[in-house]
Amino acid sequence: MYCPAGDFYIDPAKPVQTAVVTHAHGDHLRAGSARIILAAPGIGIAKKRLKDARTVTPVEYGAPLTLGPVSVSLHPAGHILGSAQVRLEHAGRVWVVSGDYKRQADPTCAPFTPVSCDTFISEATFARPRYVWPDTSQVAGDIVRWWHDNRAQGLASVLFCYALGKAQRVLAEMRAHTDEAVYVHGEVAGLVEVYRRAGIDMLPTLPLPRDTTQDLRGALVLVAPTQARGSWLRRLGPHARGFCSGWMLIEGEHQRRGYDRGFVISDHADWPGLLQSCEQSGARQVLFMHGEGSALAAQLRGQGIEAGPLPPAITL
Repeated sequence: MYCPAGDFYIDPAKPVQTAVVTHAHGDHLRAGSARIILAAPGIGIAKKRLKDARTVTPVEYGAPLTLGPVSVSLHPAGHILGSAQVRLEHAGRVWVVSGDYKRQADPTCAPFTPVSCDTFISEATFARPRYVWPDTSQVAGDIVRWWHDNRAQGLASVLFCYALGKAQRVLAEMRAHTDEAVYVHGEVAGLVEVYRRAGIDMLPTLPLPRDTTQDLRGALVLVAPTQARGSWLRRLGPHARGFCSGWMLIEGEHQRRGYDRGFVISDHADWPGLLQSCEQSGARQVLFMHGEGSALAAQLRGQGIEAGPLPPAITL
């Protein structure tokens, strides 16, 4: 997404002169731009993920920033630590680019803040009426019970969850159900420490032993999905595998992906959250990205709101 008036891009796929970045996941934050602007709470993640973070300009939520004649500000998106919606105002018109967002409570990041605008660009990852998330605290309790049940059977519990955002949220949500330490794989461990330095309260964690022949029966191990076929898992011994994702709401999906158990925890908005956010924006036009938004577009058009997919190459 390019704003010609301010000569900047939002979440560019290639290096540019000025990039405004919604959050630090790898498909949004990329190295190489001369100037990267992102919300201040995400600066620790950016420093961890970029070889050189000297080009990063952290901006507090709600603080005005001028890029040419365009007034820009960042507002909480509730997706992960430091995630932001981008508000742009120019020539009497206001656009809001949501980035990725969710509406569920999350102890690891600032909650989504509705921002009034003329055009709202929304994600549509789970834009179907079937996607309604259960209470995450209850799901965290289910994870603890699964872990303890596996322990009683002499098994280790390997829980796969995305290294940035999901793993930290799971560790924070489980705090209400246990105080036991959890093992974390290296890909997860570094980002857990970034969250700790940001003041996020999570379960105590232990580094996964380099000698994976160590007996971890009865332990819970948090691992990124990129390690699902790692050779170290074969050396771990008897274990059960679980996966945290919104896609686990689909019946049988965990089995199709090779997991023993699925836990429905998502860092994206569900159907009610998407609908609520679009309505609260007050926008006369809603455009969708990152998913198939036809069902949501039809719902909004029925309410008199112009809605449809984001054009492939859009200028703001």
